[in-house]
Amino acid sequence: MANHGLFIGINQYKRLKPLKCAKQDAVEMARYCRDEINFEEVFLFTDDSDPITAPNGSQQETKPTYTNLMAFLHDFFESQRLETGDNFWFFFSGHGLRHQGQDYLVPSEGHPTLIEQTTISLNYVTQRLRRCGADNIILFLDACRNENDFSNKSVGWQKQQGVITIASCSPTEESYEIPELQQGSFTYSLLEALRIQGENNCATVERLCNRLRERIPEINRQYNKPPQTPHSTVEPNYKNHLILLPK
Repeated sequence: MANHGLFIGINQYKRLKPLKCAKQDAVEMARYCRDEINFEEVFLFTDDSDPITAPNGSQQETKPTYTNLMAFLHDFFESQRLETGDNFWFFFSGHGLRHQGQDYLVPSEGHPTLIEQTTISLNYVTQRLRRCGADNIILFLDACRNENDFSNKSVGWQKQQGVITIASCSPTEESYEIPELQQGSFTYSLLEALRIQGENNCATVERLCNRLRERIPEINRQYNKPPQTPHSTVEPNYKNHLILLPK
């Protein structure tokens, strides 16, 4: 079994309110997966991340623009690269929105009124990821940030067939950053939970989700933020018992 991951964190938006902690969220998640649990591949897209090597050998920029993200999703998932038993983690920290019943992730130059032309639908992301050949696709979505322009476009996070989705907030809520922690409360709690050792570990999807549902509201209360309840959908249901961290 091998583990692979794509980690995206966007602070700087051209047409939306900038974020303070999204880049750090992605950096810390990528560092954890690369250095602590030894992922075979870690791809990082942030405001100033280094280029990566594309399948054709060329250097691909990783600034999280629409073009760069779409190019990665097309090029790296055009053929089956992984094997039965492998896991692929997709992590996104940034702005998200809902439009005409669909959920969208907003790249750095995303336009709030040109949604279909400048943002990326979650359905498209999962369609591409499922082509990679991995048995288990896990989406971690620290999106739908506290952005007034999107107050009437709350992300709903519709169920993605064959995919585990763990989102930072429920459809009627916002996702909050904690400047004192230099991270969003979701990502901070996620890393905290993944690092728990011993009998109280969060190695399975179900145990991880239960821990997040307890811990994130605690952190928000501690730092005087409104309520925020993580939301998960697991398809198929038996993957609630999937072991995320075998070691």
